[in-house]
Amino acid sequence: MISNQLAAALGRRNIHYGWVMVAVTFFTALVSAGTVGAPGVFIVPLQQEFGWSTAEISSALSIRFVLFGLMAPFAAALLNRYGLRNITLLAQLIVVSALLASLAMTQVWHLVLLWGVVIGLGTGMTALVLGATIATRWFVARRGLVVGILTASVATGQLVFLPLLASLTERLGWRTALALVCVALGVSATAVLLLMRDRPSDLGLRPFGDTGTEPIAAPAPVTTPIFTAALGTLRDAARVPVFWMLFATFFICGASTNGLVQVHLIPMCLDFGIPQVQAASLLAAMGMFDFVGTIVSGWLSDRYDNRWLLFWYYGLRGLSLLFLPFTDFSFYGLSLFAMFYGLDWIATVPPTVRLTAQRFGPERANLVFGWVFAGHQLGAGTAAFGAGLSRTLLQSYLPAFFIAGALCIIAALLALAIARQAKPAAA
Repeated sequence: MISNQLAAALGRRNIHYGWVMVAVTFFTALVSAGTVGAPGVFIVPLQQEFGWSTAEISSALSIRFVLFGLMAPFAAALLNRYGLRNITLLAQLIVVSALLASLAMTQVWHLVLLWGVVIGLGTGMTALVLGATIATRWFVARRGLVVGILTASVATGQLVFLPLLASLTERLGWRTALALVCVALGVSATAVLLLMRDRPSDLGLRPFGDTGTEPIAAPAPVTTPIFTAALGTLRDAARVPVFWMLFATFFICGASTNGLVQVHLIPMCLDFGIPQVQAASLLAAMGMFDFVGTIVSGWLSDRYDNRWLLFWYYGLRGLSLLFLPFTDFSFYGLSLFAMFYGLDWIATVPPTVRLTAQRFGPERANLVFGWVFAGHQLGAGTAAFGAGLSRTLLQSYLPAFFIAGALCIIAALLALAIARQAKPAAA
């Protein structure tokens, strides 16, 4: 196989194949981020073509966010049982099928079914759990940095796709932009098929940073039913208070990022007379700053108390959201917001993953993090619908931004409430 030949060639140059896994996963997550972020560009064109209200469109996106998160723990169980490559390919096939079918949609229930249910399930089959699994299986050293790099792919997806999709939508229509996403998913699936492997032992390697000399035993076959593995992990984790603290802070994280800014910033900018391409460029600028901020966060999480990192990340994010309505949506005000907010958009992920692994152990980290991530997406779904409802009923998105800012301050205080030294949960 190509992966075996490449692993041997890299080994002769003292390069671990784990970094190839990081590159493939980064590209896969980048394309997935473009898929997840695209509806923010399409809200206004869909309103203009079909006459759907913001609340109706937001309801579909809200369902997608919730399913995207609720799939995470089951995705971890699927990855453990059927392998990284198989599940990633299946997820991409589901998403492409839904996107192609949506090119012909005419009713709002089509939107809810395809963009809400099917894409929610498809993208949720990998989500951030795939990156967490790669980091914990393939790396002993630099684990926080790897999580930071893979999480930053979400920001890079915005940076690459959103301005391009906005430009194509403005010139050629949203269907052409959506077709581009399908092509990108096809390229990503090819890379996964050729290069992704499940474990280092598949290539006769040890995880990066593992200096042991004893042979690594082959992992025992996973035969636990998917629902049993996922729900059993939730039952055990729910007995540990730190799980609920991480769940609550990540709920607020999702409400203040994906559900609010990613979905509604572009239509809110249009309310203030800012063109769609310029608004998409603002999101792309946030993605550029977040790319740097998230990788730096991964580096910091390997070295400093992760509780204090989360305190500063949530606190600064809350202040930036409270500041946004006072920018008057001027060029300088929005630029300052994009830099300040963008630097810690997803910087919360590496410390959260590390705290999860520390408390629950590396073998169960992806399953427990899957449930924590479910909280993230429940928050995103709540904010996506709530902000759309605010726009429909109050003719303004601003109340949703004020509420999200206040919640972030609460999350900062919750992060410090996590015990510095907690015993790992029983397996």
